[in-house]
Amino acid sequence: MHAPSVTAFYLAILALIYAVLALQVARLRRNNRVLFGDADNRQLRSAIRVHANFIEYVPIIALLIALLEMSGMPAGRVHLLMGGLLLTRLLHPLGMYARPGTWQFNAGRVCGILLTIAVLVSAGVASVSRFWPF
Repeated sequence: MHAPSVTAFYLAILALIYAVLALQVARLRRNNRVLFGDADNRQLRSAIRVHANFIEYVPIIALLIALLEMSGMPAGRVHLLMGGLLLTRLLHPLGMYARPGTWQFNAGRVCGILLTIAVLVSAGVASVSRFWPF
């Protein structure tokens, strides 16, 4: 078993994106003087959901891929999965800040979440096939 260095590289980039998303929420809270919730502010609500959506998906997907990498999955496949995850986490915020029905909304939010689910399912299926039966 070896260290999941490819996964770790992508996680480092994803951690920086997560920090930017957290700072965006903090900035909007400060500017709008909102301590809790979103105070019915559309921009703050979007920032909170982008931040939350990131943390809802990235950890489980990254953990699955790291375990696959540690179990010997070829680096090219790990790059494909983690690169896909990185792409989805860049697309999703772009869509969340766009008006519904626009090209940016569809490309970002809709494609971002569909691709996120695709990466999640791919990592899950690969893990079941690799680790079954224990």
